[in-house]
Amino acid sequence: MDYQDIIYAEKAGAATITINRPDKMNAFRGQTCEELIHALNRAGWNDDIGVIVLAGAGDRAFCTGGDQSAHEGSYDGRGTIGLPVEELQSLIRDVPKPVIAKVQGYAIGGGNVLAAICDMTIASEAAQFGQVGPKVGSVDPGFGTAYLAQVVGEKKAREIWCLCRRYTAREALEMGLINTVVPAEELDAEVERWCAEIMEKSPTAISIAKRSFNAATEHHRGISSMGMQALALYYETEESQEGVKAFLEKRKPDFRQFKK
Repeated sequence: MDYQDIIYAEKAGAATITINRPDKMNAFRGQTCEELIHALNRAGWNDDIGVIVLAGAGDRAFCTGGDQSAHEGSYDGRGTIGLPVEELQSLIRDVPKPVIAKVQGYAIGGGNVLAAICDMTIASEAAQFGQVGPKVGSVDPGFGTAYLAQVVGEKKAREIWCLCRRYTAREALEMGLINTVVPAEELDAEVERWCAEIMEKSPTAISIAKRSFNAATEHHRGISSMGMQALALYYETEESQEGVKAFLEKRKPDFRQFKK
């Protein structure tokens, strides 16, 4: 595949997949998801690769979720909602290598979900996390909700979705959403250290361990499948479309007008 939206690189047994849309805060469109899926398969089944790093280009954002400019009731790709996001999320879990999210800036919306699904997350002190779905007429009704509760606890997960606040890297560490926080200038070196340590370990043992962890939470895939179908129906409503219009028009949405 001729990558347009991502950068793929290999070094010392680690494959780094970087979302390269900094002008869009590394938000993903259909093409981005397709390229991420291709790259994850490329690295995931390469015996020379022992760990995968998922990153975002630039200093501002790791990923801010679905590109709202490519969303008009449905996104611009394939899949239940016009994005093969279910396949992408599942693949992060299915590849037999640990996937590390390297978060240098905003991990918001679908970007927060990606960071949560990755096996480990290493963040810069400048990173920020949070969900925005209910602010823009969307929601991630699977791994982004049910699995998030598994990671940070039911109470915190409900807070994250109902209030749509932003959380600092230190707050994310405290709630268990990420593994460690380092100064921005040390992020690359810290990720390289973690990759080097993983490369010293038995790849088969790590693969079995990852699959064992996944087995305990595999039911979330079914929740996601059902939830995405509901989300596709929600995207057809005026209430959801108000969120997209307000975002593009840079105004506060009025969702309650549609509940009268």
